[in-house]
Order: sequence, then structure tokens, then C-alpha cells
Amino acid sequence: MINFSADELFEFLLQEAEAHFFGWDFSYIAGREDEAPLRWSYVSEALLRVRKSRALLDMDTGGGEMLARFAPLPARTYATEGYIPNVAVARERLEPLGVSVVALEEEEPRRLPFEEHSFDLILNRHGYYWAPEIERLLVPGGIFLTQQVGNRNDIGIRELLGAPEAVAIEAWDDLAKARQALQAAGLHIVKALEDIYPQRFYDVGALVYQLKAVPWQVPDFRVETYFERLKAIHAQIQRDGFVEVPEHRFFIIASKPPLA
Repeated sequence: MINFSADELFEFLLQEAEAHFFGWDFSYIAGREDEAPLRWSYVSEALLRVRKSRALLDMDTGGGEMLARFAPLPARTYATEGYIPNVAVARERLEPLGVSVVALEEEEPRRLPFEEHSFDLILNRHGYYWAPEIERLLVPGGIFLTQQVGNRNDIGIRELLGAPEAVAIEAWDDLAKARQALQAAGLHIVKALEDIYPQRFYDVGALVYQLKAVPWQVPDFRVETYFERLKAIHAQIQRDGFVEVPEHRFFIIASKPPLA
């Protein structure tokens, strides 16, 4: 057991909260948290389709970490990003791979700066989308593949910290609503899966780092505000080896009907 004084723990957590977060890279806490596997593999499902694509769009690419894993990419590949600090990171990573990175003026635009019928494959992992815009951008027979964070994802973390309930702001927040929206836009659902699985934190500093990197999980999070709860979580980890919270994801592959 590691015996931190309250002052030592407080200083440690302040340091973790200030640790540098770059692009969408959580390697800083690799080995300090873990997640159970999902019922599907976004990477495998996307990779097989990227290999057949001629015109690809990756929405909300972050720092381009995921898209770069699919290289070699189609000659006509675009990525969008609405969070300005990530744009330079994505360009540095993706432009050498032939990707055009488009900075968006809004983080959640309904209209994207592309002509209709521009892409045969659109990828979106944990990013915003508007179903009618997906339909507009896809060629007939094109594929939309998305993995999203569901509305039950952050409940466990907020309960662990005694944080207030969050207000849902997404146009979708579960599989049923996302399916309905895509179908209403004229797309056919090829595959739809949902999963709730455990995430474990093996030290409280890893939890603090995630909460600072993903601020919408607990919008008012500050080490000073939640220190008493964080001390209790630290004690629980020292006793049990970890704390566990549920994660919520869903996955959809949808297609645009081909021309008759």
C-alpha cells in the first residue's frame, strides 16, 4: 500500500491535471486504466472498407491518430476537425499520408464544405454528425460507419465523484435514436450493435488526467472541488486494486441505397 499524506496526494493530482494532452492521445495513462473489449472492432470494420474506398471522409478526426492507422489511404481522402488546437496536430500527422485536413469554423456544423455525392465511405468515431448531411455527401451505394458514446457512459464517473447530472446535448444518445435518425434521412441500416462494458482505473491520477482531457464528462471538475471524493477513491484503489465504472458505446454501419 502506498501511503500518501493528504498534501502529497493533492500535489500529485494537481500535477496529473496539468499533464500535457496532445491531439487525442491517451498514451500517458496507458497501463493505468483498462477497458473490456467491445462486441465489435471499429478498426477492423473500418479498415476493410478503407481498402475498397476511392473517396474517404473522416469526420472529427481529432489529431488524426485513428485515421493514420488505416494507411495506405485512398488518393482522395479528407478529414475534418472543429477543435482548432487539433487541426495543426492532424495536419502534421495526416498530410504526409495524402490527406487534406479541413478546419471547421464550428465544432458541430450541420453543413460541411463538400459537394453532394462526394464520398463512398464516411467514418465517424465519437464525433458529431447530422444524418441528412451524411445522406447528402454519400454517393449512391456509399457507406457510413460510426462508433458513438452512449448516454449512460459518464453516469458511473459522476456517481463516483458525487457530481451533478449532465444535460444531454447530442442529437442522439443511444442506438435506437441514432438508427431512427439515419433511417429517416433515407439510409439503410446494415449493422447496429450496442455495448456497456467496464473501465478500470488503477490509480486516481489516471482518473484525474482523463477528466481534464475529456472535460464534458464532469464539466465542473477541479481537483480542489472534488478532493475529498478523490481521497476516498484513492483509498478504495489501495484496498481493492482498482475502481470500475461502466462505459457505453454503440456502433452503426449504414448504406445509401444505390440508384435504381
